[in-house]
Amino acid sequence: MTLSVSGLSAVRSGRTILFPTSLEIEPGARIGLVGASGSGKSTLGHALIDTLRAQGSCVAHVPQSPDEALDPLRRMAFHWREAETALGLPHDADRQQALFRALKIETGDLRKRPWGWSRGMQQRFVIAMALIGAPNLLVMDEPTSALDPIVAARTMVLLEDYLAARDTALVLITHDLGLAAGRVTRLLVMNAGRIIEDRPTSELLAAPRTTQAASLCAHRNWLALPC
Repeated sequence: MTLSVSGLSAVRSGRTILFPTSLEIEPGARIGLVGASGSGKSTLGHALIDTLRAQGSCVAHVPQSPDEALDPLRRMAFHWREAETALGLPHDADRQQALFRALKIETGDLRKRPWGWSRGMQQRFVIAMALIGAPNLLVMDEPTSALDPIVAARTMVLLEDYLAARDTALVLITHDLGLAAGRVTRLLVMNAGRIIEDRPTSELLAAPRTTQAASLCAHRNWLALPC
């Protein structure tokens, strides 16, 4: 099912930070939302999530850091049960283990609190929670910025492998074009609250049309990085 939104906008303190924006997202789409800090990427992401959920779509969100999703005073098992309850799903040990195996966290001790797991395992746990309900869309907002490059690359590869046979669409929000370039087929470039380019990844990288996109593409050293 294609997901469609129109007229997404946001105003803060009397200033427009997201101008009216419309999007269509095909099943299984891989979209990168890129731009400099303050360009409106996260604002658009949150507006997209809220609107699609209001329409009845199942949309999951992965924040920048596991600290935003995990209570340091609660055990990992508690977080998993809370996620299932929020989705109105009964506990399913088989589903849990399938997700844990896919994201290589099956050795994690659910009796421990978040700080008893590595940062990479914490973030993969958060991703696993986001996938419990088999969402139509997964929105990831700078999902690997708290991880070192090798762990970040491994995390994205595991997620890609899991999603490969599924219709879940992915929107990857990042200021890091290197993270997005090898993982999405469509790039949206934002600047000052507007999408200024929306093109296939290969075309945009080869011939950016705007100053902002050209600036993002100019630093080609990211091509050598694993993530």
